[in-house]
Amino acid sequence: MSKTPLASVLSLAQLLEQQSPTPLPCLVEPGLLPAQGILFVGGEPKVGKSLLVANLALSLAAGSDRLGFPITKPCRVLVCQFELPIPQFVSRLATMRRAMGKAADLNLFVDTRATGNLLSAPQGLQHFLAAARAAAAEIIILDPLYSTHDQDENDTRAMAALCQSLLRLREASHAALIVVHHVRKSIGRYEIGSAFRGSSALHAVGDSYVLLTRPSPQCSTVELRFQFRYAAPQPPRLLQLDSAELWFSTSGEPLKPAVATDRRKAKPADVRQALTELGAQARYNQLRQQIMTLAECSKRTAQLAIAAACQQGSIVQADGQYCLPD
Repeated sequence: MSKTPLASVLSLAQLLEQQSPTPLPCLVEPGLLPAQGILFVGGEPKVGKSLLVANLALSLAAGSDRLGFPITKPCRVLVCQFELPIPQFVSRLATMRRAMGKAADLNLFVDTRATGNLLSAPQGLQHFLAAARAAAAEIIILDPLYSTHDQDENDTRAMAALCQSLLRLREASHAALIVVHHVRKSIGRYEIGSAFRGSSALHAVGDSYVLLTRPSPQCSTVELRFQFRYAAPQPPRLLQLDSAELWFSTSGEPLKPAVATDRRKAKPADVRQALTELGAQARYNQLRQQIMTLAECSKRTAQLAIAAACQQGSIVQADGQYCLPD
């Protein structure tokens, strides 16, 4: 006798009976990694994304707080990484492990056959699901995302299809996902979630976004910036890497951007002086540049000063040249 399939459309009363109305606690507070959530970690090349995520994987497996974020309990973590050969990756984990002992040993798992499997293909999705079930994983790490697919990341439809594969992996495994992904080549100072490649599609599935940037090429620290869907904003923080232990640690609050000092307001007298220094006559662009240099003002301010000087009769225009009045 065949079993009656479970109903997929439920009333509110049935939902309340089957599931607790209280949401599950976040795996990393406050709101960094919700239970069965998706966290995207991004940054420029060679800034330390994979090291940071490996730190997080060990901390989650050990149940130990990291970088000021409370970790609620030890979790079973499956790492699917595609950039390092397995011996080199194990060596990296062994280096990090020295700082914490055996606390993560039984909860951290590595998919040694992840390379070559594409999340965007049914067979590849089944591979990752089988690995997650073998580890009884509560968290799956994909590092980096571009190695899990063969889609055009500039194609919104292709990225939307890839995001559906991420959702299927999450739903079938009942695990949270931590996804390492690249950012666009040119990003704004305050961009976070929108800085990721294919961001319009990623915004539909991500719960949290972490961006790792280097404030300046000469700076040894990196800055961590956050964007959460379901939690209050977190201020940025600076991190310092211990190159011997391969662990990041907090290094204080980021410096606030310097407030630009107000430039001088150019006056008609500055226009007359600039014109005098140019030999009593000059073309518009030449005069404007001389005013900007003399008054240390912006192009717009110099333009307004020329217009005001003309209106007051301090200078006159004739045949495309500006000159002092007779």
